[in-house]
Amino acid sequence: MSDAAQPSAAEVRAAAEAVKAALDRHLDAVERRSGQDDPAVYAAFDELAAAAEVYDELLYDTYDEVTPFEIPGSDNLPAYAGPEEPSALSVLIRRDYTVAKPQRLLHQAQRIADLDPDAADDVTGHAPDAAAVVGSSVHAALGVLFGEFEPDEIASRHKEFGLEEGDSPLGGAAVDEPAEPGEWLAAPFDQADPQRVVCRFDISSVFDEELDIEDEDDLLEPVDKER
Repeated sequence: MSDAAQPSAAEVRAAAEAVKAALDRHLDAVERRSGQDDPAVYAAFDELAAAAEVYDELLYDTYDEVTPFEIPGSDNLPAYAGPEEPSALSVLIRRDYTVAKPQRLLHQAQRIADLDPDAADDVTGHAPDAAAVVGSSVHAALGVLFGEFEPDEIASRHKEFGLEEGDSPLGGAAVDEPAEPGEWLAAPFDQADPQRVVCRFDISSVFDEELDIEDEDDLLEPVDKER
């Protein structure tokens, strides 16, 4: 940003005051709420989130500093229209990975295929020397990996398999009654109704702060603050 476009210190201070006022209005709305889904509370929340976002941006542009909190936005979801007391919940999750270290992935898949030749046959269609194919094909190696391990185990051991985590959204949606076993498997996300979402969690590097560390394997996964 050029010097001419830099916000002034007074603008940052005004934005901070706006956050304080929005906090007071939000607390007042919470204290006076008429029910669990009081629209006044939702409106005050949205005003607080908007004020905090403006302040955060001005603070960063002016002083290269960030706030220590994140207020989740609500624009990406419509108003909840599901049952007040859901009797069943459907959890929808997406996990993105990149193949950061192909040789490590191939090595792990080869090890699995050596211990369980059927795993290689299932992926390669009983190709000649199926185990060797697994150890030389990233596509086949991924098939072996995701056929051998549960999704949660892959998520917890992704580095061991040569993978790098990307974004991961998870949402819980209310349903009228539990689905029959196998009913959703052919098209697991077709019946997802955004108006029945009761919770959502988004994991992404764009929300995280940058840490300057030398040995990231000895600490928690380092994260980046991007703007």
